[in-house]
Amino acid sequence: THVTGDDGRTESPNEAALLALMETTGYSMVQENGQRKFGGPPPGWDGPPPPRGCEVFVGKIPRDMYEDELVPVFERAGRIYEFRLMMEFSGENRGYAFVMYTTREAAQRSIHLLDNHEIRPGKFIGVCVSLDNCRLFIGSIPKDKTKEEILVEMRKVTEGVVDVIVYPSATDKTKNRGFAFVEYDSHKAAAMARRKLIPGTFQLWGHTIQVDWAEPEKDVDEETMLRVRVLYVRNLMMTTTEETLRQEFSRFKPGTVERVKKLTDYAFVHYHSREDAVTALHLMNGALIDGATIEVTLAKPVSKEGGRRFGNRGYVGNSNLVGPYGDVSSTGNFLFQGREDGGMMGGGK
Repeated sequence: THVTGDDGRTESPNEAALLALMETTGYSMVQENGQRKFGGPPPGWDGPPPPRGCEVFVGKIPRDMYEDELVPVFERAGRIYEFRLMMEFSGENRGYAFVMYTTREAAQRSIHLLDNHEIRPGKFIGVCVSLDNCRLFIGSIPKDKTKEEILVEMRKVTEGVVDVIVYPSATDKTKNRGFAFVEYDSHKAAAMARRKLIPGTFQLWGHTIQVDWAEPEKDVDEETMLRVRVLYVRNLMMTTTEETLRQEFSRFKPGTVERVKKLTDYAFVHYHSREDAVTALHLMNGALIDGATIEVTLAKPVSKEGGRRFGNRGYVGNSNLVGPYGDVSSTGNFLFQGREDGGMMGGGK
């Protein structure tokens, strides 16, 4: 016998096994909009859903495998808040699912335990972090528009806009770079805005704009970030030299800077110690160098393997990188990524 979901689709034929799973776990199951939700929330859950970073994406699932087999495997990593299996009209699954855990630790554990796990003889699943992206990339905007003007315009044409991130041109700080990142109050609001703007005919100030998802920041675990002793510095003048940066970033304690690597209008400043890097971060963020107000953050290390696996734009081979604006730099053991840029940028360990 087959069970029919709320959307009229045919559910999988193993009805008895699914009912037994619901019976043993106490979780509910609903099928709607081409996906079947198990839990969300789980029984006895009180309070808001888990925060960002608790969900993983699961790919390469055998098409005839369902929650009765999948849920027990993913429960090994921790308590599941919600399991969403994408379904075909025929009743087969679509080969992928989203698993939200009640904690970030459980989500990370599931990646370590189950990525490349042999779920059936010769069948290996892929597991990686799933991020609810709330940010869109808007390209081909006039370079004379300010952040405020872009914010007003985006709020006119889309709903849920909370912020606009604009970067000044490397050669003229009064101009933008011809693109902006627009932050929405939810993934749904961003998705609705993208759907409205995506046909490729939408115009702002008479310009046909480009729209896509902004590439989300890759989550780096806290333990790794606590070891970082490299600062990422942006919004520099093109004329500012590495020597100037070395002097400015070691003024509070001469000799602390190990090396500086500058590319166009951004740079990486490497310190001998973590403590000095953190001190410099607090002292230098927002400082003026050669007339430009600079932004300073801790550089985010991304392993070479991770860079390749997640398909970061601008990644070229193993030891060279193209930055977001076409700058090629050689790297050491780490690839460092600036906070807001879609492209990757070179650094070292």
